[in-house]
Amino acid sequence: MTSTETAGPAGDDSPHSGPRDGGAAREPAAAAPEYVLPLVVRLERTAPPERTDALETAARAVLTLLADERATGSGEWARAVRDWQDSRIRKVVRRARGAEWRRAAALPGLTVTGRTAEVRIFPPVPLDGWPKELAKLQVSGTELDDPRPPGQPPAAAPVLWLNPELEMSAGKAMAQAGHGAQLAWWALSAADREAWHAAAFPLAVRTAPPAAWQPLTTSGLPVVRDAGFTEIAPGSCTVIADHPSLRGSAIPTAR
Repeated sequence: MTSTETAGPAGDDSPHSGPRDGGAAREPAAAAPEYVLPLVVRLERTAPPERTDALETAARAVLTLLADERATGSGEWARAVRDWQDSRIRKVVRRARGAEWRRAAALPGLTVTGRTAEVRIFPPVPLDGWPKELAKLQVSGTELDDPRPPGQPPAAAPVLWLNPELEMSAGKAMAQAGHGAQLAWWALSAADREAWHAAAFPLAVRTAPPAAWQPLTTSGLPVVRDAGFTEIAPGSCTVIADHPSLRGSAIPTAR
């Protein structure tokens, strides 16, 4: 099932709706408010994070929130998370430094730290109801680099493969990595989710070798297809979520 999309501001990122917990995607109710998942990356002038680490940290942040007891069952964030997931899993990545970061960190949420990156993720908020501490943060123009090639992913680690034919800003790629991690989470069994959570969500984000991309897109692994409102063409396949427990499974793509 395909949901209609509406254009968002620069940096506002959403894939076509995909299956939730293995079920069919649902169309958003006409009168229901639309929600968005805010992520903020710490971007100090003197010590910016490495690009790949920022992408991986953003993906782990999404998984950490989805597994948090406050986001499930009768938890305080659960209603907002359900409303967000039942519409579009829109994500917006903003950047902050100094006092901006400290104000953002004081809001309810979770901070996930990588080797060089810090990402704070917040429970979903209405599209027109951002906290003022987050609404003023910059969205577009988040550019990061890797000082050296990231190398091969660790053996047996889940890998979020990026499309080698697309160029995306760091903020866009962080959101796409988050989408891929979320689709993998939905597709896993409860036992596999628990094991991934217990291991602190090991994963890698890598650009797929060009020759491997087409086979990956037809492998049955979860596929993120972008809605196309920022940076890239509608329907573009951006990420393949390659979790070892999903290999060989008939997992639908996110359309």
